[in-house]
Formats: sequence, C-alpha cells, structure tokens
Amino acid sequence: MESTHHAHHLPYDAEASKIGMWLFIFTELLLFGGMFIVYSVYRYLNPEAFHLAGEELNTFIGAVNTVILLVSSMTIAMSTSAIQKNDIRLTNILLGITLILAVVFLFNKYFEWSAKFSHGIYPGSQEMLGTMSQGEILFFGLYFVMTGLHALHILVGIALITWTMIELKQKKIHHEKYDLLENSGLYWHLVDLIWIFLFPLFYLIH
Repeated sequence: MESTHHAHHLPYDAEASKIGMWLFIFTELLLFGGMFIVYSVYRYLNPEAFHLAGEELNTFIGAVNTVILLVSSMTIAMSTSAIQKNDIRLTNILLGITLILAVVFLFNKYFEWSAKFSHGIYPGSQEMLGTMSQGEILFFGLYFVMTGLHALHILVGIALITWTMIELKQKKIHHEKYDLLENSGLYWHLVDLIWIFLFPLFYLIH
C-alpha cells in the first residue's frame, strides 16, 4: 500500500522540481537583467570609453564560445529526445558532448582572461587605475563580474550534467522518469541565453 502511495506522488514530485527550476531561472534572469541595465546606463554615460575598452576584447574567442554554447544547447536538447525514445546510449553520448563543449568554453575563457591579466587588465591593477579612464575601468569591472558570474554558472551546469550522467548510469533516469535531465537542459539553456546577451554587449557593440 505504501509503495502504491509513493508511486502516486512521483509525477507530482517531477512537476514540482520543474516548477522549482523555472522559479530559479526567473530569479537568475532578474539578476542578470539588473546587471544589463547597469551596463546600459554606464555605456550611455561613457560611450567613448566603452568603445575603447571594447576594442581590447578578443571578438574571435567570443564568437567561438558563442558557437560552442549554441551547439551544446542543441546536444542537451537532443539528449532529452533520446531518453524519451529510451535510447540510453545516445543520451549518454549527447550529454558527454555537451560536457566536453562546456569544458572547452571554460578553457577559452581562461585563455582570454589570462591574456588580460598578463597585460595588467584586472580589477584593482595599477595598469587599470593608472592609465585608464573611469569609463574604461567601469567597462572592465562589469566585464569581469558578468563574464565571471556566467563562468560560475557554467561550472554549476557541468556539475548538473555530470550528476545526470551518473544517475543515468545507475538507471535512476529512464524514458519514464527523466525530470533531472529536463531540469539540467533548462538550466543549460539559461546559461546559453545569458551568453547570447553578453557576447554582443561586450564584444560587438563598440
């Protein structure tokens, strides 16, 4: 009787976890939305400084990372379709590809940040405080905070996808119960969406 009662509540639990993920995504959009507004205000007040600072960023790396995230969003979406068809092997492969792409994104970001650090461009450096205008300092401050926070979200996404793959291997995720995979996909699409806004704001609009 107890197992029947428990089974009766499984769909509710899955639905509740999805609602929870949507609420979390909403709060994250509010957070980044606030940052985008701050960026827009400072850009309006310091157009020339933001233009000069934007020239320092590597547009090619930014574009490559954009393609990487778009492809990774596609692969994690395809993994949900694969689990619905009960194709565990394909689900694993697609999640593995998503994971690799996420790591490549972070590697590129590390390379980009390292180049900035080697040129003395980082918050509080003498290079920034001594030679840059207030507007340029604001640009790079926002750049490091917003892309850094996004990179942190990538790390959380990597942890979520890894957890999903472990659950899949232990057969806790299957074609009848895959809410964790769906939630991981929703979160990853959020990460992708945020970058779609970050890329043009910092790398393209000069």
